[in-house]
Amino acid sequence: MQEDFLHYLWQFKKFNTALLKTTNHEDVVIKTVGTHNLNSGPDFFNAQLKINHQDWAGNVEIHVKSSDWYVHNHEIDPAYDNVILHVVWEHDVEVFRNDKTVIPTLVLKNYTQENTLNNYKVLFAKTKQWINCENDFKNIDAFIIDGWLERLYIERLERKSLEIDALLKASKNNWEAVLFKMLAKNFGSKVNGDAFFSMANGIEFAVVRKLSKDQKLLEALFFGLTNLLHVSVTDNHTEILQKEYHYLSRKFKIDAQSVVKSQFFRLRPANFPTIRLSQLAGLYSGRQNLFSKIIDIQSLPEFYTLFQVAASTYWDTHYTFGKVSSQRKKTISKSFIDLLLINTIIPLKFSFAKFEGKLIDASLLNLIANIKSEKNSVVDQFNKLKKVSNSALQSQGLLQLKNEYCSKNKCLKCAIGSKLLNK
Repeated sequence: MQEDFLHYLWQFKKFNTALLKTTNHEDVVIKTVGTHNLNSGPDFFNAQLKINHQDWAGNVEIHVKSSDWYVHNHEIDPAYDNVILHVVWEHDVEVFRNDKTVIPTLVLKNYTQENTLNNYKVLFAKTKQWINCENDFKNIDAFIIDGWLERLYIERLERKSLEIDALLKASKNNWEAVLFKMLAKNFGSKVNGDAFFSMANGIEFAVVRKLSKDQKLLEALFFGLTNLLHVSVTDNHTEILQKEYHYLSRKFKIDAQSVVKSQFFRLRPANFPTIRLSQLAGLYSGRQNLFSKIIDIQSLPEFYTLFQVAASTYWDTHYTFGKVSSQRKKTISKSFIDLLLINTIIPLKFSFAKFEGKLIDASLLNLIANIKSEKNSVVDQFNKLKKVSNSALQSQGLLQLKNEYCSKNKCLKCAIGSKLLNK
């Protein structure tokens, strides 16, 4: 038995509320269960009850056993002085207030329906399943899943907005600088995300803005910071970039010691750090106020046009410095732009709307809903149970579901888990 299950029973009144009695045979009528407290202190604040025909207003504490009150040292904590009802699954000891009066105790086991308890036991059975509801997931109505995934996606955006708030504070409310840092991280993807992010943190955005008229200078800056220019000179282009970086590092007093080194290992050539950094330089070359453009754009085709940039011409015939390859224009693909939208652009638009005190309108959800579903192990596994992910909104919702609910056994806080408990 988990205490969370008892919280669920009490919060949603999933027990027979008629003819409730305390262990001392006092009648209990629930007017309001109170507000669920997720921090320290009693479990439910400001409950309103009638106990033995007397009105009470105060807090409710919930435990599996009555004796847990003493295990958790509540008897010496003044935060629990206003507890008006002790709700338990098993009553094994009386609990007293500081004035020696008994705190009324309600035993939920006596009022919980057998089918609710059985559904709980099935959901939390100790089996080697990927998620607790693996066997029943396919039976959940699509309407419930879709609504829950949309809510989970908003929850995921809220979490990301906290990270953006921290970047904004560090950047002294410079949204253009925050955009650059986030784009740099996402251009690096999983393998080089930290390296590119440390690069972006290693320079003032004002330097990027000053060099934006010349893609070659931006490339020299990015390559130099990420330690990619520490190679034996193999051609004229590489030598020029080395000289440019040497000059820039002295002019802007750049210190690259804290920048994480970029990696090529286990990457497809199109994702090599050389190609991605050149594309990032191309995005900022000749562009000012990129953040403002992103905020103004509402449609997916407009974003595809904005991010339709390529690495510089040297990389048409190279993937690494000095080694010639077959000619191919290294343009950012639509699938990569989708990842930038999912991980950078939409979270930024969401955070900026909150910053401005504006409501999140439907256009933001329409944008993510029009992007194809991501393909990863979590999404694939859910789709094997039931085909549920057709858009990036749903795939992002599934990631939030698995990471924050399924993996943490928070089924009682999940719309799907609640539905299964009530069947």
